[in-house]
Amino acid sequence: METGQMVGFIGLGVMGEPMCRNLAKKSGRPVLAFDMRPEPLQRLSRDGVESAASIADLTSRCDIVLLSLPGEPQVREVVLGEAGILASTRAGQTVVDCSTAPVTLAKELAEALAAKGVDFVDAPVARTAQAAIDGTLSIMVGGSTEAYERVQPLLACMGTEITHCGQVGAGQAVKLMNNMVVAQTVVAIAEALAVAHKSGAVDGKVLFETMAKSSSDSFVLRNHGMKSMLPDIHPKEGAFPTTYILKDLSYALRLAEESGLDLASAKTTQRLLEQTRDMGYGDRYYTAVIKAIEGE
Repeated sequence: METGQMVGFIGLGVMGEPMCRNLAKKSGRPVLAFDMRPEPLQRLSRDGVESAASIADLTSRCDIVLLSLPGEPQVREVVLGEAGILASTRAGQTVVDCSTAPVTLAKELAEALAAKGVDFVDAPVARTAQAAIDGTLSIMVGGSTEAYERVQPLLACMGTEITHCGQVGAGQAVKLMNNMVVAQTVVAIAEALAVAHKSGAVDGKVLFETMAKSSSDSFVLRNHGMKSMLPDIHPKEGAFPTTYILKDLSYALRLAEESGLDLASAKTTQRLLEQTRDMGYGDRYYTAVIKAIEGE
């Protein structure tokens, strides 16, 4: 990587803003950012991040462009839209999508960008918003070996576990399966806690602390269960909301269906999360699924 080449970052939400900040602090490269909202750009300016006037402005000035966007519609518009990256890109650039999006979209974007001599890498991130702040994300990467080696030093500014999972789409596939398993585990431990609550047979704290010392121990139990479900805290800010996990589950189920599979357990999890959303918890941390399970 040549020091001094400008890096672009589009999308400064809960994950994107701290990721961009870590990139600016650790990469040794100037960073140019774009977002529709002025507030994160103002905050990042204190870390030396320059604001771009538009997507076209950013694309024209950067050799590598990273994206962190809510989902498929936003990624599609930013890359393929009339004023998107594709319209102003040039041969030799690399686009890195750190959003969570469908595998089919990753392949579509790679094909469209390749026609202009541009490399595409899908690099969705896992772990919490705090991990984004701390620079300890797990990042799953799909793309050619050459493109991966080009962007890996930048990704290492934002994460501690950078895994090259395969060709384009592989990063998204791993991320979607990860989130699908996490969501199903959240439902499983919520059901266990609901039984403890309703039966009165055991205190919930005793249940979870004992499970953590047994074969059902997991990161999800210790993080989602003990920190959110047990104290019944399902925040709106700084956490992954029900609507977002539903989006990821829909992408995971789409991939399964395209592969000829019918995932009954994942569909049950989806149904319970949809019920959680419909109960008014759509903007809450998706541990609120226990409300749907308990019928509250």
